[in-house]
This record gives sequence, structure tokens and C-alpha cells, in this order.
Amino acid sequence: MSVKGKKQCDVYKFLTTSPDEKIAGDVSWNFEKYLIGRDGKVLARFGPRTLPTDKAVTGAIEKALTADR
Repeated sequence: MSVKGKKQCDVYKFLTTSPDEKIAGDVSWNFEKYLIGRDGKVLARFGPRTLPTDKAVTGAIEKALTADR
């Protein structure tokens, strides 16, 4: 699946065009992580060097899980 360029798949088109400047922009490497809320909005983006077990990632997931529905 293409994450950049003319053949960029729809998922990455959606992820990289977020109105939030902290989330928008080209994917630098395929190990970037995105957190999607229950409502389908992109809540956070984590760089490729951020481990999935990093406090920033786990904390954001916990916060999203406890958010009002």
C-alpha cells in the first residue's frame, strides 16, 4: 500500500490531511502511528521512532478509551 504520492491509499489520504497541524503532513516512514477516536477523527500521531509502549502512546489510548461516547 502506498503511503505517499500519486498512488497514496485512501487511508493515508485521510490521515495526512487532518486539519490539525500536529497530525497533518506526509508520512515520513511506515512505522508512524495514528490514534483514531471512536468517532473516526484522528486524535494523535506518533513518529516512527516512538515505541507503541511509550507513555505518550499508552496515555493517549487510555484517554481516548475513557472519553465520553
